[in-house]
Amino acid sequence: MHGQRWGKSQHDAQGKMNYSRITDHLYIGTTPGTKDYDLLRQLGVELVINMRIGWPPKRDLHSSPLRSLWLPSIDSPFLPIPMHFLKIGVREALKVMDEGGVVYAHCAKGRHRGPAMGACILIAQGNSPDEAMQLIKQQRPTSDLKAWYIQRRVMQFARMWQKSAKGKRTSIST
Repeated sequence: MHGQRWGKSQHDAQGKMNYSRITDHLYIGTTPGTKDYDLLRQLGVELVINMRIGWPPKRDLHSSPLRSLWLPSIDSPFLPIPMHFLKIGVREALKVMDEGGVVYAHCAKGRHRGPAMGACILIAQGNSPDEAMQLIKQQRPTSDLKAWYIQRRVMQFARMWQKSAKGKRTSIST
């Protein structure tokens, strides 16, 4: 029901990408391989947000490749996810979602950076930080948005969003 594919690493035993449906327009998971782009198309994905530092997006070999946004971030309490990356990702995701499209946010294991981006997208859509993090945890139990350095960044984004957007989700600037 949740569209989940669970595995110990990026893919399960059948080679399927590990992903979770958060909402009708948002999926979070692990890094897609070249062969996974067909599945992403089946899910309706139009934008893939890659939060990994060392791995540029895999090439989509389709004649009309999916749009990809690479926001290289380190999963470390010493180097938090850059706030401007969260703002860029949210802005681009909202453009797609406002047109009815679907977004796939990912990191290495789908536990921290990808879920953090997903939480920020949900916050920009009007959810409170707690609602956003709870929904992601419910739909993707392997996520860990309670890791102090991840939760702190999500909360900082929420404060920035509320202050700069003044409750209007389309007015955020980079």
